[in-house]
Amino acid sequence: MESNSLILSIVSITNMVVLGVLIAMFAKMYAKTRAQLPIGMMVVASMLFLHNVIGAMGYFTMETYFVPEIFPYQLGVGIAELAGLLIFLKICFD
Repeated sequence: MESNSLILSIVSITNMVVLGVLIAMFAKMYAKTRAQLPIGMMVVASMLFLHNVIGAMGYFTMETYFVPEIFPYQLGVGIAELAGLLIFLKICFD
């Protein structure tokens, strides 16, 4: 595996871990309150999780099709998503 694809896959997998924690937190919130908002948040987090699953699979299986010049942009998007998710996770823990 090319190092660029490996780095992008690691970022996607890290995003999936954070999203899994968020989904579990929202499920716990829903179980306690029966409010509708946590259900919506679980749907959004699930779609982001699916996005990262597809992205990680793409990085693993289609690395020969990726142009090396696009790597910084893809990495920037992945890291920006990870930063946003970590901030969201911190807010949810508070």
